[in-house]
Amino acid sequence: MIRSLYTAATGMAAQQIDQDVIANNLANVNTTGFKKSRANFQDLMYQVYSKAGATSSTGVQLPAGIEIGMGAKNISTQKIFSQGDYQQTGNTFDLAIEGDGFFQIDDGNGGTAYTRAGNFKINKNSLVCNSEGLLLVPNLTVPTGSVTITIDKSGQVNSTDSKGVTTQIGQLQLATFINPAGLSSIGRNLYTKTDASGEATVGNPNLDGRGTISQGYLELSNVNLIDEMVKMITGQRAYEINSKSIQTADSMLGVVNNLKRS
Repeated sequence: MIRSLYTAATGMAAQQIDQDVIANNLANVNTTGFKKSRANFQDLMYQVYSKAGATSSTGVQLPAGIEIGMGAKNISTQKIFSQGDYQQTGNTFDLAIEGDGFFQIDDGNGGTAYTRAGNFKINKNSLVCNSEGLLLVPNLTVPTGSVTITIDKSGQVNSTDSKGVTTQIGQLQLATFINPAGLSSIGRNLYTKTDASGEATVGNPNLDGRGTISQGYLELSNVNLIDEMVKMITGQRAYEINSKSIQTADSMLGVVNNLKRS
């Protein structure tokens, strides 16, 4: 009975983490380029009273053993990089990636961060940056006097001036990873590489499996409200059931404590 108290407590702790992950998903349902997370769990060690295949005292081989589990724990929270829906905005520097890949962002400390959020802007130096002023990599400068900026699906950036002269002013590049789920989320719609994600492979869009660029669109969050609500209800019930297990074990201990020798 003491074992059941601790086992149920691990279940409650695991379900609490699951609820935390779901809450973060729901909080970011309207965050541009957000990718939902999933909590992964595994069972804990087992107390073995007899092993399957062991020989009993009568010389008979046991077809099954006795193993009592000690509960569950969270093993990871995994980003799900499925494609989000698209929203047409018509803004020149709103860019969506159709397929695999990440925009590269200068983190301001000599490193590179990665994002799926393509809501870019222009700073006072005519450089393309994200909402926090961090520059797009490779740097893209919009020439003075540009009337229109067009970006095709392969990432080629062209500027047209007031005289109708069109000039290529840059080339967008995307980064891909062998294991994007291994990227580290640092907030602000940014990720950084880790040993688990592997090194970034950088190249032009629409080549070598990288996605294409859609100008005037934004990729929305891939959070599905209905799925998250169902998960939240299921997790809540699992939490309640584990708490009920603790109450039941406590009641059984109370019965034992109240036993009297006649």
